[in-house]
Amino acid sequence: MKYSLLLVALLSASSIMAETTQVVEPVASETKVTVVCPPDQTIEINELEGKIKILETQLGEVVQKAQKQESVLAKNQSILISVIGQGVAPMNTLSPAQAYALAKRAAVADAYRLVAEKVKGVRVDGQDVIKNMMVKRSTVRTSVNAMIRNANVVETTFKEGLCEVEMEITIAHSQFAQ
Repeated sequence: MKYSLLLVALLSASSIMAETTQVVEPVASETKVTVVCPPDQTIEINELEGKIKILETQLGEVVQKAQKQESVLAKNQSILISVIGQGVAPMNTLSPAQAYALAKRAAVADAYRLVAEKVKGVRVDGQDVIKNMMVKRSTVRTSVNAMIRNANVVETTFKEGLCEVEMEITIAHSQFAQ
């Protein structure tokens, strides 16, 4: 986003300069340069420079806000990651206890996957098969590769065959930087 704002500012300034002609008028001991715009408008270079400086300061403020919003893990800091994994009990279980155990196991595995996605990111591979200018088959594969340790199950709920597990993990800079 910060680069797009800079690009817009530069393009607007360059388009103004490209569509203009410069007129140099001697005034007393100094030379005054005026930029003449196509629809019979005149803009002084000082005005243009002032507008560019205003745009640069606004861009700087936007960049600073974006950097503040981006949560970067600094030294001597830790971050708490909380996720909710979901698992469904299979239909062919022998008892409600077995259904609960299998649904909970699936929910814990899903929670670990969600933690890994947040910590390490997700690899996404896609493939499209096109025949006669039409999409014949589209495949998207996602994968995560991470080692998760010291994750804590905070809460487990089981209702109508759906088990939800809330899991939290605290990551310090020393653990994440490796």
